[in-house]
Amino acid sequence: MKKLALVLVFALFLSGCAVKDFQRFDKNAQKSAEVKEIPEGVYQQEKVFEWKIQQGDRVEITAFNQSSNSGGQLSELLNSGGQRVYTQRVGDEGMLIGADGMVNLPLIGNIKIVGMTEKQASEKLIEGYKTYLRSPYVAVKILNQRLFVLGEVNKPGVVLVTNGTMSLFEALASSGDITDFADRKSIRVIRGDMRHPEVRSIDMTDFASITASSLILRPNDVVYVASREERASMVGFDEELPWARFIATILQPFSTAAVVYGVTK
Repeated sequence: MKKLALVLVFALFLSGCAVKDFQRFDKNAQKSAEVKEIPEGVYQQEKVFEWKIQQGDRVEITAFNQSSNSGGQLSELLNSGGQRVYTQRVGDEGMLIGADGMVNLPLIGNIKIVGMTEKQASEKLIEGYKTYLRSPYVAVKILNQRLFVLGEVNKPGVVLVTNGTMSLFEALASSGDITDFADRKSIRVIRGDMRHPEVRSIDMTDFASITASSLILRPNDVVYVASREERASMVGFDEELPWARFIATILQPFSTAAVVYGVTK
């Protein structure tokens, strides 16, 4: 029995190690994330933020020409989306922006649109088509704008951004809301280069913190909802409990034999 007790104590020790590993990300992130006020000027810039086309983006380009007859009817020249309805994107829609930042289009050939907003790219392509067409119209739509919600939410994963930006409330709602084990005082938004990210911490239980923060998210942002300490303890215990049961099963015959031997002695 003493051996069994020692084994269980050892299992609990391992469980404590698992808890430390589970909390490590939270504690390290906490050092770099502070609840701080976002200046009004920065907030206003984020309100009018527009995503610019980058290498690796996928864009849908639709081009029309307005004919001089038939009442100015529009005739379709190009539809890179193929008349698709994007209820669920699979990642191969539209045209891929390569390392050179260009797209290859009928008539006008290779045109560089990287670093432009949707409106700027549309205007540039219209100017290119005016060399060949009387009244061209071109619409550009970036297809792969998304952000990521991780941690203590009911449906972690990728959230599509359809309006250029998205509020934190919208992102959490799209992820099925936060769980009962979430630390509502520690919701972090990670933005920018992963080597040198900007990390913001938001306390959802404090109205002053909410108003002082910017809840406007951009594509490629990572929202991380941290866990409460008791959640980490439960996860660590669940991870190590099977090992404790396994070892206890192995030692059970020896413990039984020791008890029987002590009774009959």
